[in-house]
Formats: sequence, structure tokens, C-alpha cells
Amino acid sequence: MRNKKKTEPTPLPEQETMGSADDYVPGASQGDGAADDPPFSNSSVTSEPPAATVESGTDARATGATNVEADLASERDRYLRLAAEYDNYRKRTMKERQDAGSRAQAELVRQLIEALDDVARFAHVDPATTDSTTIVQGVDMVEKKLLKALGNAGLEVISPVGETFDPALHEAVATEPTSAQEDDHVVSRVYQPGYVFKSQLLRPARVVVKQYNG
Repeated sequence: MRNKKKTEPTPLPEQETMGSADDYVPGASQGDGAADDPPFSNSSVTSEPPAATVESGTDARATGATNVEADLASERDRYLRLAAEYDNYRKRTMKERQDAGSRAQAELVRQLIEALDDVARFAHVDPATTDSTTIVQGVDMVEKKLLKALGNAGLEVISPVGETFDPALHEAVATEPTSAQEDDHVVSRVYQPGYVFKSQLLRPARVVVKQYNG
């Protein structure tokens, strides 16, 4: 028979060469790998955005909204100031026009005071001691003063005797025949004079117009 060689068991390493469980450090290289190899990482995992980035975006939106509100408030204040300034301007110009009109009226009345004094004197004369000639002369003087004062204020009297009829300034209340062709549509008489104040017709002159019948 062949003698079988008895196999000797492989001796186990001593405890000192394996190291204890306390010597194990997570993340440290094990086995044959190098001690400086980086730990394993899974690059396929998507990380969440940093919280600081989200907060900065929210702050930017809040800042933009605040700026818009500030601009709106500024424009509203500007509008209110302009509205107040316009209202003050309107009131001021209205008062100035009223004051100017009052001054013009006062100046006209001032010029009429002397004529009013003359009217008062002739209105209270004693008819027993005053003849008609004096009354007529006095009234004529008052009329001239009134016309002068009103003329200075801008009044014009329309008394177109001998002038060609003008429908813009005259009103024909009657006609009378004429044998002269050149006198056709000529004013022969004035029933009532007309008045123009500063280019504004107050009343047309009421006249009689000649008419040529051929």
C-alpha cells in the first residue's frame, strides 16, 4: 500500500497581526487598496440646491416688490401735489379776473360820477324859477359828459344817417322810395341809435332805408 502523506493544517495568523475590532476606522482603506484612496461616492445621486440660494431669490423678489410700491407711492404723491398746485392756480386766476373786472367797473363808475352830479342838480331845480331853455341846455351837457365817459371806456354810437345800409350793424324798420338810383339802400333816418362796445354789438341802429324802384 502507498503511504499517504498527512497534510499539515495551515497555521492561523497571530492575533497581533490581524488587529483588533477597535482599530477599524470607517472610511479607511481595507484589504489590498492603498490607504490614501478616496472613499466611495455615488455620483448619480442629485443633491438639493443650497438653502442660501433659495433664500436669496426670495429676498430679491421681496426687494423688487418693495421698490415697485415705493415708486407707486412717489408717483401718487407727485400727482396729488400737481393737482393741489393746479387747483390753487385756478382759484388764483379766477380771483385775479374778478379783481380786474371790479377795477374796470370802478373806473367806469368814477368817470360817470360828474355826469351823475349834473343829473341830480337838474332833477331838483325849481320849475317856477327855471326856464325850459336852461333845462334843455343842462340835459345836453349831461349827455355829452356821459358819451365822453362811455367813449373813453370803449363805447361807440352808431348813427348812420347818409350811410349805406349794413345788415351787420343796422336794422331796417321801414323803407321810403327814392328817385335817385345812387340813393338806393342808403339810410335816411335813425329811429334809435345803435351801440358797439369794444367791437361787440350791443344794439343795432334802427333805421329807415331808401329804396329805388326805377
